[in-house]
Amino acid sequence: MERRLGRLLVAAATSVGLTASVGLGVLVNAPGASAAASGPCDLYASGGTPCVAAHSTTRALYGAYNGALYQVRRASDNTTRDVGVLSAGGVANAATQDAFCAGTTCLITIIYDQSGRNNHLTQAPPGYWPGPAAGGWDNLADAKAAPVTVGGQKAYGVYIAPGTGYRNNRTNGVATGDQPEGIYAVVDGTHYNQWCCFDYGNAQTDGQADAPAIMETVYFGANKQWGYGAGAGPWIMADLEWGLFSGVNAGYNNIAPINQRFVTAMVKGEPNHWAIRGGSAQSGGLTTYFDGRRPNGYNPMKKEGAILLGIGGDNSVSGRGTFFEGVLTAGYPSEATENAVQANITAAGYAPAGGGNPQQNVQLVGGQSGRCVDVPNGSTTNGTQVQLWDCISNSTAQRWTYTAARQLQVYGNKCLDASGGGTSNGTQAIIWDCHGGTNQQWNLNANGTITGVQSGLCLDANGAATANGTKLILWSCNGGTNQRWTPRT
Repeated sequence: MERRLGRLLVAAATSVGLTASVGLGVLVNAPGASAAASGPCDLYASGGTPCVAAHSTTRALYGAYNGALYQVRRASDNTTRDVGVLSAGGVANAATQDAFCAGTTCLITIIYDQSGRNNHLTQAPPGYWPGPAAGGWDNLADAKAAPVTVGGQKAYGVYIAPGTGYRNNRTNGVATGDQPEGIYAVVDGTHYNQWCCFDYGNAQTDGQADAPAIMETVYFGANKQWGYGAGAGPWIMADLEWGLFSGVNAGYNNIAPINQRFVTAMVKGEPNHWAIRGGSAQSGGLTTYFDGRRPNGYNPMKKEGAILLGIGGDNSVSGRGTFFEGVLTAGYPSEATENAVQANITAAGYAPAGGGNPQQNVQLVGGQSGRCVDVPNGSTTNGTQVQLWDCISNSTAQRWTYTAARQLQVYGNKCLDASGGGTSNGTQAIIWDCHGGTNQQWNLNANGTITGVQSGLCLDANGAATANGTKLILWSCNGGTNQRWTPRT
């Protein structure tokens, strides 16, 4: 993703890791265009823009698909197991993973391509930026970190923490040069950050930021280093190399942020024309955020046809997000086709694990004050102390998600934090970059209190005050209503 002037361009693709997915083909039973139009790829095929890559850990993307969705490897003995579907065209058989990974940790090692072209995604090799794993490779995703339900059935997404990434540098049928293509991804709308780059799509084959226009991916997040839109984000944008783009202009374009629990994100391109579309993956239609000519310097495109997930084209590994499903197509999909795909996605029934989990993207309302836990002025600065403020339904500064790691996240990348790791009465409750420390872990208790895992203290409205601007601190739990909080959607 980075633009670097004044350095030598790397002309030849590195051979390291390029064969990572060769020989990993499985009997995928990928259907042709004549299959029942019950999956997104059936709909794309019917529209004349068939899938050339189809990845999901949650469900089949063809009505007749009955093969493996992904592979996991457990830590206890380093053996692997494929996870398939409950039935042809159906949801993942999560019980396979649960049984295999019981009592140990598991990593997602392969995300299989359902199109039959063997465009599987595996551990990303080093690029310009090295990953944190041995030899500069990227980490693999924790297979248990993103539980979800699809149509009421348990499944798991691909949880991308910074440093995690998947890639295939030797693909079959993916657009190159200025060839047209479409891309969509279904992602967790509450899990993102402002860094580079939580991408899915078409990338360069050598992991180097050699030139503009050599990649075309969906990006989801709140990065403002290159392109951005209105408000605080997150936005659906396109990573085209040497820039994230929210429209025809470099930098700002007036596109709206998208704040949904699950997001359908789409980017598509053809000669000197591209578009961004998106919407809730749970209900409703698509919004067209941009539809117009290519940015200056990006016509014609020079796409190279690799596929990546969770990283930038040069292996930038600072992004975060959660991926559930996505495809790349041959050809530029029509809006009618995309609308049909969106209807299929919303009908799939994505929901937080446990159904309508009241702790996802909620306001936390004080039992005494009736006011919400709020980040003052929508600040994203580390160390900002949280406060009480009148509840505003569309304020991202008041929307909190309780994660499987027991973090309370706001903006998708900041965590509620006991300042300085403090464990004494009066410790400030602040926001800070999420880092996994116990001072950022919280128990949401049945009596409405929120207690710090490290300190055992309660989240407290200072002095039992109820006014706007009352600061929140940690204090010994005393049963007061100024220490009780109710999640509200």
